[in-house]
Amino acid sequence: MDVSRTRAVRLPAVAAALCCCLALVAGCSGSASRSEKERATAQTAQTAVPMAAADLQSDYQKVIKDVLPSVVQIQAGNDLGSGIVYDDQGHIVTNAHVVGDQKTFRVTTANSDKALTATLVYSYPQQDLAVIKLEAVPKGLRPAAFADSSKVRVGQIVLAMGSPLGLSSSVTQGIVSATGRTVTEGGSGGSPGATIGNMIQTSAAINPGNSGGALVDLDGRVVGIPTLAAVDPNLGNSAAPGIGFAIPSSMVGTVAGQIVRNGKVTDSGRAALNITGRTVVDDRFRPAGVAVVEVEKGGAADKAGIRAGDVIIRLGDTDITTITSLTEALAAEKPGDRTSVTYTRDGREEKTDVTLGEQ
Repeated sequence: MDVSRTRAVRLPAVAAALCCCLALVAGCSGSASRSEKERATAQTAQTAVPMAAADLQSDYQKVIKDVLPSVVQIQAGNDLGSGIVYDDQGHIVTNAHVVGDQKTFRVTTANSDKALTATLVYSYPQQDLAVIKLEAVPKGLRPAAFADSSKVRVGQIVLAMGSPLGLSSSVTQGIVSATGRTVTEGGSGGSPGATIGNMIQTSAAINPGNSGGALVDLDGRVVGIPTLAAVDPNLGNSAAPGIGFAIPSSMVGTVAGQIVRNGKVTDSGRAALNITGRTVVDDRFRPAGVAVVEVEKGGAADKAGIRAGDVIIRLGDTDITTITSLTEALAAEKPGDRTSVTYTRDGREEKTDVTLGEQ
């Protein structure tokens, strides 16, 4: 799937449509007259839908009021993105592609037009996450509450908050469309970017500038960081409506927590073969596997007997044709997992068991 780094519900219309349906059902009862009790019951049913719509709208407004102060706009050089206030010490978590190569940033909070200065703590491009820190913490800065993303369910209503196209404090609405997605970002020069596993797919609109913001449930808790929007090659690589991806909050907490405590990521949780590889093609110029260019001494591949010059064609039961497909297969695994690697060496196909290392 092609991705780039980066529909509001019309409640009155929905309510009206549902009321109409209720009226039609009631009109098909076949009874020429109704008792006062039946009439009262029908009237109660007709008023229940608008009341439910009003309750949902109230929920939206409360979540926005509670969470939006924790979402900031980040200016990194000439680029704009979003971030989430992580704690009351001024740490802000965002995407690594938002901070880029910059070391200092201008941060604008939702309740102020005054730009604050922040500096980079650490960027971890492998998971597309980074933490920056405000030089001076303004009074009333509100950290966001993070949910357990393992409990996120398909169909759950979510709101995306951030600064799409520079429009600060913007909110879009959708649902969780899928969980457990593995997505590879577009990189520079045609090479792939980070491959991120276990992502949340959402129909909430994610546009450039939303990256690093908040995907929030109706309890006002962050379930993920909006990071990617799918693009449609048939539409000139423009954004595919309703297909966006967010890094799950549990991973955000793991990575950001390590950065805040240690100044870097010490335990990535990302499986690796500990090799340097490149995609190779067959005699028809079709991707045919990953050639091992270098093996890290003492790493997972080294211990399994894999050598430079071998061509990896399968990891477990997954066929490997490109470096991206290998990275995506590894994203579904954990360090310490036991699996098999099938490879070719001097024209012969061989297979070995390997205990995966850490990236």
